[in-house]
Amino acid sequence: MKDIMGMMGKLKDMQAKMERMQEEIAELECEGTAGGGMVTVRLSGKGVMLGMHVDPSMFKEDDVEILEDLIVAAHNDAKGKVETLVAERTRELTAGLPIPPGMKLPF
Repeated sequence: MKDIMGMMGKLKDMQAKMERMQEEIAELECEGTAGGGMVTVRLSGKGVMLGMHVDPSMFKEDDVEILEDLIVAAHNDAKGKVETLVAERTRELTAGLPIPPGMKLPF
């Protein structure tokens, strides 16, 4: 019975830590770039685009497709950074807990 009570206590602690971590993740900002810094995108920890900067030299009629590709690339770069940060924070939080392989947190 002590094991169950101990486990319940650990679960409550983990739940509180997960809630704090989710708040911290929401406050994170990551910046992704493409085209050698010609396009920059900022994302929140939740993946919401917060801002974008495009170098004025990219505003040429025949460069529209290139610009569109760079915006997508910068967004994907920022998103990858957010996912890496979230994974690192999750690993720190769950260190030592017996979590099945392949289980992704936060849910």
